[in-house]
Amino acid sequence: MGQRILTVNAGSSSVKFALYKSATSPECLARGQVQGIGSSPSFKFKKGGSGATKPVDAKDQDQALDVILSEITPLLDGQEVAGVGHRIVHGGPLRATPAELTEDVLADLATFNPLAPLHQPHNLSAVEAAKRAFPHALQIGCFDTAFHRNHPWENDIYAIPRKYYKQGVKRYGFHGLSYDYVSHQLVREHPELHGKRIIMCHLGSGASICAVNNGVSISSSMGFSPLDGIPMSTRSGHLDPGILLYLMETEGMTAKELTHMLYYDSGLLGLSGISHDMQVLENSDEQGAKEAVEYFVYRVRREIGAMAATLSGIDALVFCGGIGENSPNIRLQIIERLGFLGITPDAEANAQNATRISKGPTPVFVLPTDEEQVIANAVAKALTPAH
Repeated sequence: MGQRILTVNAGSSSVKFALYKSATSPECLARGQVQGIGSSPSFKFKKGGSGATKPVDAKDQDQALDVILSEITPLLDGQEVAGVGHRIVHGGPLRATPAELTEDVLADLATFNPLAPLHQPHNLSAVEAAKRAFPHALQIGCFDTAFHRNHPWENDIYAIPRKYYKQGVKRYGFHGLSYDYVSHQLVREHPELHGKRIIMCHLGSGASICAVNNGVSISSSMGFSPLDGIPMSTRSGHLDPGILLYLMETEGMTAKELTHMLYYDSGLLGLSGISHDMQVLENSDEQGAKEAVEYFVYRVRREIGAMAATLSGIDALVFCGGIGENSPNIRLQIIERLGFLGITPDAEANAQNATRISKGPTPVFVLPTDEEQVIANAVAKALTPAH
């Protein structure tokens, strides 16, 4: 009962963590992140109702994890870390549940590095670092793709030669841990929505839309990789593949150059020419910033309409993620033209970041997501002997 659970969520420029008491329902003791890795790293820490941020030395994810471990050691209070849970962005075509991260599993997951280059290599690097730090702890991987593994066939396949589908070229969908948490939280708080048609918008540095029917993911705006769908901080979102062929032929761009452009130089950054940060763009008077915001809003609204068609209607809309939870302006721009779906904005509630931000027959909610809690629950379950 005195054991601890640690969750690790490693990305390209940050490592998030949370520390839990090991129990049937894990209780969070502290959470935070090392952010700005490689540029201006800082450590953000929250325990109870208080928090603090300070600069740290972290040139890569290994050093970031070292910082986290040194900071949380006093909180262990002499107890061992019995399990470490990891967010793994890509689980491949078969993994639909959390799994122990054995050497064989890690080797298989490494084959998906090219499909999620901003995340997967760092996810796996954090696993190796955690294994060194806690050699006796159970290492559990929770996969962002798992929530979407029950899509109907027509929502998973691409219209290219079928042999590639058999090789795993299909729509995977991502942000599954976030959608898992939000969909369950929504039904807990609003039981009248159990079994209903829900469209969820995870809007942050990475962004996607998900259609859920009766608690099951039916479709995701993200596909084979985390590039597809709506524009993101530095990722392009949906793109005509003919553009890539054109750039290869006329500019002589290589696969490596195209990868860098699509993952690091596109999205809000590429459109605005100013910043990848939505908050910076919202506060800017530059035309490029305004146009980037307008395009983002348009694509989100368009994707919501597509998901409503997929579900043959909508019973509720939910916003989560950094932008979704914290930007009333973006939310209002998105929903004020969704009256055809029964959505009427409540401008005052939206400005106050209320839980419900609509007045119409179709409710719109803002629900903070908690991927770490989903991971911790999975680790606790793995640590609990079956009866």
